[in-house]
Amino acid sequence: MNCVKINPGKLEGEINIPPSKSLSHRAIICAALSREESNIDNIVFSDDIHATCEAMRKLGASIEKTSETSLKIKGSFPLKLKEEEIDCKESGSTLRFLIPISLLAEGKATFKGRGKLVSRPLESYYNIFDEQGIKYKNDDGNLPLELEGNINSGEFKLEGDISSQFITGLMFTLPLLNGDSKIIMQSELESKGYVDLTIDILDKFGVKVINNEYKEFIIKGGQEYKAYDYKVEGDFSQAAFWLVGGILGEKIDCRDLDPKSLQGDKAILHLIKEMGGNLNLEGSSFIAKKSNTKGIIIDASEWPDIVPILTVLAALSQGETKIINAARLRIKESDRLKAISTELNKLGADVQELEDGLVIMGKKNLTGGTVDSWNDHRIAMALAIASIKSKGEITITNSDVVKKSYPHFWEDFKSLGGDIDEFNMG
Repeated sequence: MNCVKINPGKLEGEINIPPSKSLSHRAIICAALSREESNIDNIVFSDDIHATCEAMRKLGASIEKTSETSLKIKGSFPLKLKEEEIDCKESGSTLRFLIPISLLAEGKATFKGRGKLVSRPLESYYNIFDEQGIKYKNDDGNLPLELEGNINSGEFKLEGDISSQFITGLMFTLPLLNGDSKIIMQSELESKGYVDLTIDILDKFGVKVINNEYKEFIIKGGQEYKAYDYKVEGDFSQAAFWLVGGILGEKIDCRDLDPKSLQGDKAILHLIKEMGGNLNLEGSSFIAKKSNTKGIIIDASEWPDIVPILTVLAALSQGETKIINAARLRIKESDRLKAISTELNKLGADVQELEDGLVIMGKKNLTGGTVDSWNDHRIAMALAIASIKSKGEITITNSDVVKKSYPHFWEDFKSLGGDIDEFNMG
């Protein structure tokens, strides 16, 4: 098992923020559903992105790596299932985006995964399969999932507090059917930002979805994806680690971010400011400087991915922070509420876990110790940033898990002055 030992110290400098994983998945899928050739640039080949590329190849797309950061993709439609087995590794986006897409192809598809993905909920799709008579078989609710049949156009009713990945999966698929469709929200939609990203990127690839105030989405059938050359913008959920690093340490200049981005995780900017953080935009750089921050109430319903790093900032801010409406964090790569509270408390923080949130009493410093990543990339990266305000060294076990989304995280950490030793516990 790989581990890192971090000697506490401030981080400082400039960092090029890696491209958005959310947008990379979406661009690869849209390009793979068009008949012509698209070029997708500024990709980091994390484990999750590899999973989506492999899956779309199995559905007939030609995907060729043209440089360390670029892909040439020629779609194939109608889709042909080249291999029955689609391995999504630990990528929830790959699994939930591609389940409905696979129902456009003839034949039987089997979706596999590993880690927590095996048990991630898929009820929203099972309800649709039951209604439409699509044959499916799973292992007592877990992966592998075998699917046979075709999806039909119509009305699709979904709860708003489930993962937006189900909505995105349907939005990729329904425009390609003959009839018109409608996705109807049965309750207030959470994670609107992710749905905005999907609608925007579909539009770039020539597919229209009409958003009726997030209550329903109207999708004409018989549409075609058009090829499009796309450069992926920087990822605000990854920038969040370095922005908080600058607030806790010294000045960090985060580059390659789009101030006009539709990413929901851009909320990190206003949350840091609301907590009293010194954060400014200069060109396409966001510059975070050492600040004394204070606790606030944070509603996590729209952007669950930045909760682990916000918890670290709250643990080192003055007063009390409450994180509310965060129950969905329990079904991510780990139970993130339990993971971040357990591990930060080992380091001397004061984090209380509630059923759907956290209560954090801020402290000036942490004490240090040995913590585990819970096999969750965002927990590992958040704990690394916590080292800035630790009195003793921090050892993080299973530190390799960052490969899921940000393979060069530890190199970037060192480039900003991080003092780490990487070793293997065998």
